[in-house]
Amino acid sequence: MATSTGSGGERLGDLPPWPSDEEGPVFDAPWQAQAFALAVKLSELGHFSWTTWTATLAEEIARADARGDPDDGSAYYHHWVAALEGLVADRDLIDLVALSERKDAWAEAYRRTPHGQPVELPEKS
Repeated sequence: MATSTGSGGERLGDLPPWPSDEEGPVFDAPWQAQAFALAVKLSELGHFSWTTWTATLAEEIARADARGDPDDGSAYYHHWVAALEGLVADRDLIDLVALSERKDAWAEAYRRTPHGQPVELPEKS
């Protein structure tokens, strides 16, 4: 990842190393890479500092731990998305009704998609 500075002056290149191979970061699924990239980009655009991001993610992980969620790393990017949703909502970067509707549409599309097939959302009308 290229080194850039977030709104709090942090250097994003100074972050701990992410799982990677010779071609770059490695994620278990494309959505994880997209969630990662979205958090980085929103920080670069000044919507929140990287320090704020890491504190928010840590709080989300602590809440999951308090609920008794397993701490085996399998839900890390689920925590990442929950923290990201909280930040964009707190900063009024998204309409919460639209977010809820979109999540419901994805869940419905996932349920009706045969195993092994790509999940597709119907076009919005």
